[in-house]
Parts: sequence; C-alpha cells; structure tokens
Amino acid sequence: MSAEFGGRSGRQGKLSQWLRGRRPKPAADEGGREALLLAAADAGLPLAPAAHPAAGYRCSCDRVGCPTPARHPVSFAWQTQSTTDRGQIERWARHQPQANFITATGMVHDVLDVPLDAGREALARLLDAGVEVGPVAESDDGRMLFFTLTRGTPEDEDEWWPCELDCHPETMDEHPGLRWHCRGSYVLVPPARLPGDDDRSVHWVRGPEHPLPDPLSLLEYLTDSCARHVGEQSDHTGTAWPLRG
Repeated sequence: MSAEFGGRSGRQGKLSQWLRGRRPKPAADEGGREALLLAAADAGLPLAPAAHPAAGYRCSCDRVGCPTPARHPVSFAWQTQSTTDRGQIERWARHQPQANFITATGMVHDVLDVPLDAGREALARLLDAGVEVGPVAESDDGRMLFFTLTRGTPEDEDEWWPCELDCHPETMDEHPGLRWHCRGSYVLVPPARLPGDDDRSVHWVRGPEHPLPDPLSLLEYLTDSCARHVGEQSDHTGTAWPLRG
C-alpha cells in the first residue's frame, strides 16, 4: 500500500478492506497473463479471445472432434473483433479467465512461422549478424513465430503472398517449412496454453517491447534455415515456403 493511503481514516481503511474482500479472487496467474496481453496490445497487436484446452486434448469449443483444439478464435467475427483497446482486453481477460487469445495478422503486423529447430538456428544467426529482430515466440507444439511489420498491400500484388497460397492454420502440420501469416490469418499470442498433460504453452522468447522489423530483413535467414531443416527430415518431401519461380 502506498503512502497515499496512509493518511486515510480508519473508517476508509476498513471500507477498502471490506470492498477488497467482496471482489472475486483472481486466478493465480491472472495478473501476469493480463499484463502480457496488454503489453502485446500496447505494441499494436490486435487481440481477440480464443478457445482454451479442456480435459486431456479436448477443446473448450462445442465442435465435436475440433481439429485445432485451443488454437482458434471463439468468434467467427474475429477479424473485426480484434482490437488493441486496453479496456476491452481487460474485460475479456477478466470475464474469460481460461481463454487463450489470438492476434489477427495483416493489419499492423505479420508473423513468419517456422519449425522450432529452424527458427532457433535462424534467430542465432540473425542476432550474430546484428540484424534487428522483433518479438519472437515459441510454441511447444514445435513452431517459432517471428513478429514483423505487415507488408500491407504492395503496389505489385504479385509480390504479396497470402496465407491461402500455403495453408490454413488448421493444416499447418502438413507444411514443415515457412508460413507467412498475413492478411486473413492469425496466431496464438503469448501467454497461451496448448492441449496436453505437460503444461505446453506459447511463450515469448523476445517480448513485444522489441520494435517490429521489416519481414524481408528476416526472410533469407528463415528460408535458408527452413530449407536445411526440411532437407534433414527423412519423413518429409516438402520444401520451404514460399517458393519463387
């Protein structure tokens, strides 16, 4: 309690204690979770509520056999619902204490999504080369997410790679190379919980306080690492994406 409250009367102090006692107790990690979400919003990442893990590998949504448990938005209107408004995010976080959150890409930022081993290799090379790297998250399902500025809609539309050219989020496991999340896509934003019995999560390696870089400054390093990663996988015949003619 700060010194500001020290001069309050005994009656005011007792009233404050009574009011605190009447409030619902937050979840143990609610304060940290909310602070991380607000930090992401302050960095310009538009957020919207997502599903969360239920018992075992189940999803909190009511879809039978959900193909992406705890990895998808709650609302079909997630693109228009996504916001950086602190008040709205606080309300969502407090009224949906179990919810994960997604961030909609292609508005302010894009995400370059790569296999975890390839991402770790590329991150080390980028830092050694002195390249500016923005926020980076790891997902315990084997992916690394590099947050960058969005390319928006370039004058030459042929140079814009929409996510649909590669795959939708629910089919990502079939694409071991790089995926560029841009207009019309989303990723889970830390802190997020993944299904399973081992406390799997999506968490920051480099937080949202790092400025978003131009995606093209990272692309060569990421595609090179992805190509090497895919080439080492005996059970995959794919190549890194995007492909150039």
